[in-house]
Amino acid sequence: MLHVIGIKNCDTIKKTKKWLTENEVEFEFIDLKKEPLSIDEIKELEYKVGLDVLVNKRGTTYRNLGLKDRDLSDEEMVGILQENQSMIKRPVLVLDEAVLVGYDKEAFKNFVGLEDLEDSPEV
Repeated sequence: MLHVIGIKNCDTIKKTKKWLTENEVEFEFIDLKKEPLSIDEIKELEYKVGLDVLVNKRGTTYRNLGLKDRDLSDEEMVGILQENQSMIKRPVLVLDEAVLVGYDKEAFKNFVGLEDLEDSPEV
């Protein structure tokens, strides 16, 4: 089962859910506000995709925390991510052991096995 991790009211999550629904891809949505990831889950994502991919450095939370000019270890950043999960780039798609981060319709097609799909609905 495909898991989509994000925040319910995020526009990118809304677009992702709409694309998946229109392309008849079953998924389970995990709302980080209601079901925050555990430290182990964050560490697993970090291991699979890296912090550079996982952390949304353009987001408000990252800027408000003043992290741009701080030299943080990966362990420190994982701790900050656990406390500030809105800083996780969205969406995070998890399918078995594979992880895809960010909104990209072409990548979605490949990730969920719809690479032969022509003219998918625009979102």
